[in-house]
Amino acid sequence: MSLTPEIAEQAAEPPSTDAAPGGGHGERDRLSALGGLAALSLDAMASVAYGPESIVLVLAAAGSYGLGFTLPVTVAIAVLLAVLTASYRQVIAAFPDGGGSYAVAKTHLGRRTALTAAASLVIDYILNVAVSVTAGVAALTSAFPGLYPDRVWLCLAVLVLVTGVNLRGIAESARWFMLPTAVFVLSIMAIVVVGLFRSHPASTAAAAGHASVLAHNATGVGALLLLKAFASGCSALTGVEAVANAVPSFRTPRVKRAQHTEVALGAVLGVMLIGLAVLIGRFKLQPVDGVTLLAQLADASLGHGFGFYLVQFSTVVLLALAANTSFGGLPVLMRLLARDNHLPHVFALRADHQVHRHGVLFLAAVSAGLLVASGGDVNSLVPLFSIGVFVGFTICQVGMVRHWALERGKGWRGRAAINGFGALLTGVATLVVTGTKFTEGAWAVVVALPLLVLLFEAVHRAYGRIGERLELGRIPGPVVRQRSTVVVPVHSITRMTREALAAALSLGDEVLAVTVVPTEPDAEDQQAVAALRRDWELWQPGVPLVEVPDPHRRLGKPLVGFVNGLSAERVTVLIAEVEPERLWQRALQNQRGMLMDRALRRHTEAVVCRLRLHM
Repeated sequence: MSLTPEIAEQAAEPPSTDAAPGGGHGERDRLSALGGLAALSLDAMASVAYGPESIVLVLAAAGSYGLGFTLPVTVAIAVLLAVLTASYRQVIAAFPDGGGSYAVAKTHLGRRTALTAAASLVIDYILNVAVSVTAGVAALTSAFPGLYPDRVWLCLAVLVLVTGVNLRGIAESARWFMLPTAVFVLSIMAIVVVGLFRSHPASTAAAAGHASVLAHNATGVGALLLLKAFASGCSALTGVEAVANAVPSFRTPRVKRAQHTEVALGAVLGVMLIGLAVLIGRFKLQPVDGVTLLAQLADASLGHGFGFYLVQFSTVVLLALAANTSFGGLPVLMRLLARDNHLPHVFALRADHQVHRHGVLFLAAVSAGLLVASGGDVNSLVPLFSIGVFVGFTICQVGMVRHWALERGKGWRGRAAINGFGALLTGVATLVVTGTKFTEGAWAVVVALPLLVLLFEAVHRAYGRIGERLELGRIPGPVVRQRSTVVVPVHSITRMTREALAAALSLGDEVLAVTVVPTEPDAEDQQAVAALRRDWELWQPGVPLVEVPDPHRRLGKPLVGFVNGLSAERVTVLIAEVEPERLWQRALQNQRGMLMDRALRRHTEAVVCRLRLHM
């Protein structure tokens, strides 16, 4: 889901007319093919940090013999990657306005399927943050083992940092991503190239002293184990669809540039995955506690020096940026869902810095819960990651088959066959991932996906009922002036009382000042009531003071009873309050206004206005 806030917003909105080549500042600000590769490949490239390791961790159950299947499993994943790349090239051509699974499903497969795609995207965005943060911290603790016991706190610190940056609304561009992406890709390529020329590891210092998780009594590899390894490794395919989501962000000609970027992304990712798999077998590496497989590969290929630490730091930075892309993508998706009445409209609001703040905070809160629940362990989160991704893949490919069948242009059968083959492979992969990882946490995604769809539909029905009551889409009847009464709650006579009565006199035909008096007053109450009556007579504001008796010295209930007993067609209650000069001074207020407001809104049809007097 690799969309920056700026790029995601462009993808979400209808694209503007293409500028002429070389013309317009806006066109120059759009993505070139190379810039698109840097900005949109973060999730895909970052998956190199945990994809190969997830394969090896499964095969380790079959001992050294099982690790020998790392390369064949990786090649199978690379074949699926090639099919997906070809499929998404066609999505780009068919949906130049942004062809994510939600858009394709909404056009060709109906509302409920589109909501399923949206739910899978929501889950994918959330898990992308959790997986990227934990994988980045794992790279950091591999370089500095002393930090390993504090990995959960480190994960939360990274999450707070990324959340804070996004709440500030810092707008990214492709230039921000060019350097870290290039450094990471070149580092991985250096590991592969240098490692191919080594006959034995340059260093094993990274794994020294760490316990191996390799099984020593295994004698064979079964089909189920290979399927589990394939399912785990499919996490390396996340982000393949990102280019198709952001076609409007490319320079003219957009479709060709986006297609070139998609092919480049698939090629670079495939080379890195296969190259690392070859080195895993060449150096006979095995998973160990507390050290990532990528750290072992860097150690074995480049030695335990500058190159090793460069790989670890570039991995941390890239994974942090990969997590950051969800903060750009999910709030925009939630805005689209809110615009379609499938989420509360608050998710469509922007803050002062052009940030969908509620979406950012929602993502941060759920991700923090996952980080704490997983104990900061990336390998416990990866099994959850692939399901949402492949549900979206499958829906998108099925939608594309229907697209070509309806269009029936030249060569449509070949195009439909490519997308159909892609749908078949990703559908099978979805079943394999779900079946093999169900007891390892995949059940949570299986449960969450339909629950999210039900939530979207429930919100949509609620907005439908509200729309019917508000007569949305219909011209209302003529405006009829109604006789109105304004009620002003009064406790004592101050400047605030004067301002409230002045405002009330400008609002209604009749103004009533209301004070609640106890039916069984003590000496203090008697003195206060007598003082208020005396001062009111002396002041003569031209507004009657109405005393409402109550035996329990309450504020809300007697006021509610008085308002409901009025005969006026329209009743407005004007509550005057002090707006303190400093934020901390709000703790000094008695909260009378809030209590009355809550009671009146809940139990009356009155219009409640809160007049704030700034100090």
